[in-house]
Amino acid sequence: MQDFRKLKVWEKSHQFTLDVYKITKDFPKDELYGLVSQMRRAASSIALNIAEATGRMSDAENMRFFVIALGSVQESSYCLILAKDLEYISVEECNMLNDDLEHVKAMLLKMVNILKERISSEKEKTK
Repeated sequence: MQDFRKLKVWEKSHQFTLDVYKITKDFPKDELYGLVSQMRRAASSIALNIAEATGRMSDAENMRFFVIALGSVQESSYCLILAKDLEYISVEECNMLNDDLEHVKAMLLKMVNILKERISSEKEKTK
């Protein structure tokens, strides 16, 4: 079991969550239980699933939670597009946050691929 706080992907996803909380502070009050809530939950879900993965005991379980985190990356990406199109955030803010998400996504995909290789290798050894 490893400390999730030592993972660069967790650090990046945590910073993304903090940034989402900051930008959603200025959203219209009628979005508090709508888009604000959805954006915050999607963003925090990335870091939460990375943290949960590090508490699991097998590569397959780790991979499952990294894949769930990837789903939350996609959800967050759509929320940013919606916020931009509703003019709650600027194009520049949307692009900056989407760039951060793409970096997190790339790191998660790398971790998933490494775990897939290890799982495949283990299966080959047991044959």
